[in-house]
Amino acid sequence: MSYKGDVVLVTGASKGIGAAIAIELAEKGLNVIINYNTSQEQADALNETIRKNQGKCEIKKFDVSNYEEVENAFAQIIEKYKTIDYLVNNAGIVSDNLIIKMKADEFDKVLKTNLYGTFNCSKIAAKYMIKQKFGVIINISSIIGLFGNAGQANYAASKAGIIGFTKSLAKELGSRNIRINAIAPGFIETDMTEDLNIIQKKFLTDKIALKRLGKSSDIAHLVSFLLSEEASYITGEVISINGGLSI
Repeated sequence: MSYKGDVVLVTGASKGIGAAIAIELAEKGLNVIINYNTSQEQADALNETIRKNQGKCEIKKFDVSNYEEVENAFAQIIEKYKTIDYLVNNAGIVSDNLIIKMKADEFDKVLKTNLYGTFNCSKIAAKYMIKQKFGVIINISSIIGLFGNAGQANYAASKAGIIGFTKSLAKELGSRNIRINAIAPGFIETDMTEDLNIIQKKFLTDKIALKRLGKSSDIAHLVSFLLSEEASYITGEVISINGGLSI
């Protein structure tokens, strides 16, 4: 695959899907900026892994839900690299609870990280991408944003919001040569699914056509394609990658 740009920021990239995306894009030759907020040890380990494999990367700590921190981080990126070509909005958290037990701050903190974080980074990235007349943004949504899930009203709302946000932004920025797409992963082998017991995992895999959970690398491969020039006529799409769970 070919890439028009060079610099990519991946939010929430210290572990899980974000780390897999960072590794994949570094292998493709892109200069990867690994964002993290709390997992410094894992971010450092990822940075070392990529560099050992001759990849180009650096780590940058900031909270995507804090607009001022995001603005400062982007200013630093532009000062150093003079461009921001690609943005992968991956940072996300969960705080599950039934609606009658869910506290306002449990709802609020998930929306602030998942949805507001996507808004903050996209808004600031768009400013620079418009000036350079090029850019690609990938937003990581979820199958939960498409179909909902009991006990995850806050998470579902945030991920559904990302889908509407993606489609609106694609219409708004398409004429500026900026593409925006969303990916809706199904159940992927990450920290979020590690806590499931054998019975719970079997219940899930029985519903999946491919009879297995997905891998973080499955999402990373799709991200690398959507950023590439081979996907230059794809924008405003929400691509599900769930092993056939939704059919």
